Amino acid sequence: MAKRKIIEIDREKCNGCGLCTKACAEGALVLDKENKAVLVKEIFCDGMGACLDVCPVGALKIIERDSNDYDPKAAFAHVLKTQGAEAAKKVHGASALPAPDRSPHFGGCPGSMAREIKRKVSVNKEDFTTGLVQSELSQWPIQLRLISPAAPYFKECDLLIAADCTAFALGGFHQEMLKGKPHSPSKESKVNGASPGNLSGNENGSQGKKLAIACPKLDETEGYVEKIAELLKNNTVYSLTVVIMEVPCCSGLFRLVQEAVELSGTHLPVKRVVIGLDGTLRN
Repeated sequence: MAKRKIIEIDREKCNGCGLCTKACAEGALVLDKENKAVLVKEIFCDGMGACLDVCPVGALKIIERDSNDYDPKAAFAHVLKTQGAEAAKKVHGASALPAPDRSPHFGGCPGSMAREIKRKVSVNKEDFTTGLVQSELSQWPIQLRLISPAAPYFKECDLLIAADCTAFALGGFHQEMLKGKPHSPSKESKVNGASPGNLSGNENGSQGKKLAIACPKLDETEGYVEKIAELLKNNTVYSLTVVIMEVPCCSGLFRLVQEAVELSGTHLPVKRVVIGLDGTLRN
């Protein structure tokens, strides 16, 4: 048994709506006789927190404590028995279905299910880009695991934390997400005691956002919260944007950043941008 992330339920706050039980693909949550949400087994909870966003009363949170490891095979068998094969396809980390030769490979996560995206071929001249599209990347490295919170380019910046897949899904990622925009001085711009005005860290405020990328599903995320918190606490970050995919596993990155903001004590608002699997902006 080791310390890991797992769901915690506040029974006093729980109103018995049952939304969390439907949001949990692993079937880890049920309503008991008192109409309160309870954890069926520790091994069914993957700690990703897909249930958090649906709770209307804030009765759920992810904590770290000593717990049995998440067992995707056990969760798969549990959901297969209680909800059927279609529901079992959505279990995070399940290795295979009972009849894998007749089913598409999906890696256990609904966001990993194979699908084809058909697009119409553009025939409008204005839809074509002439020449190379300029990169808006303004620093290196960009992997959250590799960046240093003490790097000088973070000293005064707009910060973008993006899930790995987003730059490939969103065709205009550099122009829509990374490109800097000039800002006018305002009281609202003043964050962490810094002077407003130059929100992009250079003389004209046009330099792109500083970037960190990560995958909440495939990365070893231990230490990520602390690293982001250190970056926020020791630098002047004017704005913080998190870009994620619409798949359930990706929401873990947004919650991770929220934890970091709370740990840093900066109270910086976090803007969430969701990208659809077809590459469109969902919000």
